[in-house]
Amino acid sequence: MPERDIYLLSPRSLSPETIAVAFAKTSRSPESFRDIAAELSDDKSAQFHEKWVVGYGHASVAEHAILHIAFENVSRLAIESIEGNRLASYTEKSTRYQRWGPDDFTIPPELDDHPLRAEFVDTIRLLFKAYADSLDPVRTLIFERFPRRENEKDEAWDRRIRSKYVDVCRFLLPAAALANVGMTANARVIENTVRKMLSHELAEVREIGAKMKEVAKGETPTLVKYADAVPYLVETTKEFGELGTRELEIGNCEWCSLIDYDRNGENKVLAAALYRFGQMPFVDALSYVESLDNEARVGLAESLLGRLGRYDVPLRELEYCTYTFDLVMDQGAYAEFKRHRMMTQTPQRLTTRLGYATPRLMAEAGFGSQYEAAMDAASEMYEKLHRFDPAVAQYVVPNGFNRRVLAQFNLREAYAFCQLRSAANAHFSIRRVAQRIYEEVNRVHPLLTKHMKLPEESCQGIEEGYFTKA
Repeated sequence: MPERDIYLLSPRSLSPETIAVAFAKTSRSPESFRDIAAELSDDKSAQFHEKWVVGYGHASVAEHAILHIAFENVSRLAIESIEGNRLASYTEKSTRYQRWGPDDFTIPPELDDHPLRAEFVDTIRLLFKAYADSLDPVRTLIFERFPRRENEKDEAWDRRIRSKYVDVCRFLLPAAALANVGMTANARVIENTVRKMLSHELAEVREIGAKMKEVAKGETPTLVKYADAVPYLVETTKEFGELGTRELEIGNCEWCSLIDYDRNGENKVLAAALYRFGQMPFVDALSYVESLDNEARVGLAESLLGRLGRYDVPLRELEYCTYTFDLVMDQGAYAEFKRHRMMTQTPQRLTTRLGYATPRLMAEAGFGSQYEAAMDAASEMYEKLHRFDPAVAQYVVPNGFNRRVLAQFNLREAYAFCQLRSAANAHFSIRRVAQRIYEEVNRVHPLLTKHMKLPEESCQGIEEGYFTKA
């Protein structure tokens, strides 16, 4: 009987395309992965991919070729396109722990030789100056409230509480601010990302997409060389973009609206768990659960979720219960919300027309009037840019302005999001969102959500404690 063997095909000795072929060939070859890889060369691997991936469309083979791509000095607006892929991993320069310098911004190529260019730059510099000027007064206030520990050095003290004041000042940073992001993804995802970016409405994103293709071709020359702009994406974006600029009425509604959910979701989850470990058809499992009295259903829920530890992930059967939310949150909160890629998210373009949030510490530090003046200047510039190009107008929008996003997710993802983003070390903007979503989900499905582990605070309490206006 052959012995079990588990080992690494190392990217130090094999190219990503060769590793992909070695894994692909195992479906029809009895040889070990080592033997298959030993017979391959880069040229043979390229020929394989040309025939099977490109010629016959076996794109899943490309998923075994992994790339790590570094993006530096790209706008935070462009980063949304880079990070808009579910099956990839990202780490981004944090507005919570780092400071931005006065020149850390981009000027969109669309404004080259345009009359609004100089005014755009002046407005961005005004926002960056307000950001820089706000750091010291807010920092001083935080230092007073969180005094230095015994024998704690200045650097350690600042490092310990830095996020508490940078968290507040980041509301002034515009979408034009530059940042770095690292991306790890397989070649299939890279190819799809390049196609979407080459089809994007913003010139900066198209330029990044072209450079990304060039860089990826250095490691996976066959798997990404046919990635080009997609007419469907270009034309559909253009047509719906024109429809969207007809200025449909911006209605007033709750900032967190549970617009749809599975009314029978709790029963479906419990039935799916019984189905997993039983032998019956699902319809019979569901009928059985629906026939139980409340005490018996509570017992089933306790058996399913009662033993969850703080870092445990609930069973996948929670995915049979879904929710759809229409949300309005400040852009800084959305930057964290978008990292939850197991959701389906539809964000609207950045705008200043939904108002902005004002962190309480900004006012308490005596910087409220300067903050409002900077936000008003951004709003005025946004309207001028919007008449030229609504997509380009997004660059001037600071983190503090509100943004609308439609989100659909299942109960399992609700557990992940609400527990992680309500934690004490999370930013207060996203804590507010997490708590409110929890409150809404708990309202309709209390049987299964009562096992979520959240801090003893409420959405209203966060609003009152951290915002003068949200």
